[in-house]
Amino acid sequence: MSQNIEIEFKNMLEKEEFEYLMAEFQLTPADFFKQENHYFDTRSFSLKQKGCALRIREKQGQFEMTLKEPHPDGLLETNERLTKEEAHRLLQNGQIEAGIITTQLSKLGINIKDLHYFGTLMTERAEVPYKGGLLVLDSSSYLTVKDYEVEYEVTNRNTGKAIFLQLLREQKIPIRKTENKIKRFYDELKRMHP
Repeated sequence: MSQNIEIEFKNMLEKEEFEYLMAEFQLTPADFFKQENHYFDTRSFSLKQKGCALRIREKQGQFEMTLKEPHPDGLLETNERLTKEEAHRLLQNGQIEAGIITTQLSKLGINIKDLHYFGTLMTERAEVPYKGGLLVLDSSSYLTVKDYEVEYEVTNRNTGKAIFLQLLREQKIPIRKTENKIKRFYDELKRMHP
């Protein structure tokens, strides 16, 4: 189990901008790895209403459950490693093992028996160290959507924001309002099933 504060800046990209940044940072398809985010909430979206998100991330044969909660400096992430069997039980029938995340969910007033698996977002990701932070290029596929984004993960909000905005200016990429992946996923789900 681990907890950390996530500070990141993100911007949606057009496919051409994504490809331009790949070339600018000398990235090839071999530099990208796949990860799958499996999203959970209650059927009434109790977590979403509290500004929280619950996912299992599957990356390189490893499984990690993450609960994201609002925090004054960004998002508080609580992470718990899962075995493949634990992850599959949760995906198949919502059975979640007792642990720090179930404790956090209980504090939020969420009954773990009410958790429901809503679907998966698959991301191809490349990461590049950049000016004291981590620059991330993501190509994500979910439901009927394929989208592109650039993220910048940092430890200092003010410095990171200045560096990220400078990068966008230098690359002539417009600043776009960018929701996090889970919000984009649920927005598309809602659009498909009003």
